[in-house]
Amino acid sequence: MRRRSGTQTGAAEVLCDVPSPIDLHLTADASEWERSALSKRPWRVEFFAQFAAELSARSPPPRRVLELGSGPGFLAEHLLGALPGVNYVLLDFSAAMHQLARARLGTLADRCEFIERSFKEPTWPQGLGCFQAILTNQAVHELRHKRYAAQLHSEARSLLDDRGSYLVCDHFCGESGMKDDRLYLSVAEQKQALLSAGFTSVTQVLLKGGLVLHHAS
Repeated sequence: MRRRSGTQTGAAEVLCDVPSPIDLHLTADASEWERSALSKRPWRVEFFAQFAAELSARSPPPRRVLELGSGPGFLAEHLLGALPGVNYVLLDFSAAMHQLARARLGTLADRCEFIERSFKEPTWPQGLGCFQAILTNQAVHELRHKRYAAQLHSEARSLLDDRGSYLVCDHFCGESGMKDDRLYLSVAEQKQALLSAGFTSVTQVLLKGGLVLHHAS
């Protein structure tokens, strides 16, 4: 479990993590998430295209890319097709999700490394090496409390080269977004978490359907 912190409100108050309604370690739950994800939010493909556009605009294009919370490989499939020179590392805590991703990617998996590891653990960056780009799509809230976000971003930043790009897409809390302000950050809070992690440039590049994508460097 990721390190915890508390606040003082006269008496000690424990900030409890928000439990997940599903267990993505389970093949049945992972498969159901895969089946329903695009039908629930078909505009996710627009975010995939924006990820590709942001990476394609880099000069030179990234050679080594890490995706945190890679799930069943939706984003990986899009980017491996759009960026033929990329070597892709998929990090996910669920063996079931990796199994789905391997099946989805087919021969594209030859350019991939699959790492079963939870980014909720502070040791997750160990031994991964350096990347020109790190991505995460609809996964930061799986920290199960928004107070962990800045620390995750700081850990990701430690793996980027000097000109590296960090692309973060997640649900946001607020109007047209999610309601649970423990689990989800507002758009402004997402930007501030990235700045608090040490990124000096944070740009909002797409907002639609309760999701927002930021590019940090």
